[in-house]
Amino acid sequence: MKRFLKWLGLALLALVLLIAGPIAYTETMCRGTPLEQAEARYITDPNWQRAEARTYLTYPEWHIVYAYEGYAEVLKRADPHDFPYLQAITGFWSSLCALTEKADELGPAGTDTKLTIYTIGASFTLEMLFKAAYEETIGRVASWTSDTSPQDKVEMAMAADYAIFLQEIPWYKYDFDAWHTKLMAAPTEGLRSYERRIALGIEWKAKAAYARVIAKAAGAVGVDELRMRVAVSGIAPKDIERYDGWRVIDDTNPLLIEVPRYRPFTKAARDFSQKSEQKFVEIAGNDDILISVIHHPHSEFIPEINVLSTTARVGFPDDARSLIALKVSDLGSALPMMPAALEHIYDY
Repeated sequence: MKRFLKWLGLALLALVLLIAGPIAYTETMCRGTPLEQAEARYITDPNWQRAEARTYLTYPEWHIVYAYEGYAEVLKRADPHDFPYLQAITGFWSSLCALTEKADELGPAGTDTKLTIYTIGASFTLEMLFKAAYEETIGRVASWTSDTSPQDKVEMAMAADYAIFLQEIPWYKYDFDAWHTKLMAAPTEGLRSYERRIALGIEWKAKAAYARVIAKAAGAVGVDELRMRVAVSGIAPKDIERYDGWRVIDDTNPLLIEVPRYRPFTKAARDFSQKSEQKFVEIAGNDDILISVIHHPHSEFIPEINVLSTTARVGFPDDARSLIALKVSDLGSALPMMPAALEHIYDY
């Protein structure tokens, strides 16, 4: 018993170090020098301004979204143990280091922001480690007994649905209980069915319980705004309505418009930038912004493109993801110079 407790203690210590190590490294080694920043020229109402550093510090949450997207992709052609769990973890922390250095140029991040990032990073790391440990052992052995069980099909459908859901809605609003019900209703066909039923059943019930806790906490602090204001030029006020959800607030030059955030903004901004005369001037009071692009792992960018970080696109072995810092006014002109496709614009 003493030997077991000793090994358990060592295992817990190793786990703590695995979590604390990247956080300590980020805090001590990933530091940038604050630079003088220009004041907002067009979006001067504080209610519509967003902290510029947030463009860099919103990516960590999206990294987790992309990891689940990659997991869903892997399940289309392989088993859960084929997902690169450790690669997903290292990608989170390595990109965070580069982004923290860049964000520091715009001023130090608030304590709440850091705590949020480190909390989701620690949770993501633990989840990936536990899932890797299970799927590489018990899960792998159980997979030898069946090509695809009914429960595997339920997980495949859930993973695809969850990946789409996360693109626009916080994870804690997902209905894990509904998918648990579907899992329990699926017919059992041998060892793999029972193994998946137990493993996924525990995982999804745990996530459902945790989601309820987070939802209450999120409700206490309020939700983020779903719209923002943007200054644009090179387009007539009457043509703004071509873009879904965009509306004119002030028709002076540049135009001041209000737009939906997140994925809808990325989609509309991609279309808007297709016309060279149309330009973004200011977004939420800022002139710097982060984008991510998808490209071949061996693609090279010209020196003028400020690539902050490049990581594997987990689940998509033929792709890599690069995080690029741009001036807002260069959003349209820079994209054609890249051997890559725009993935997302991180709108603070």
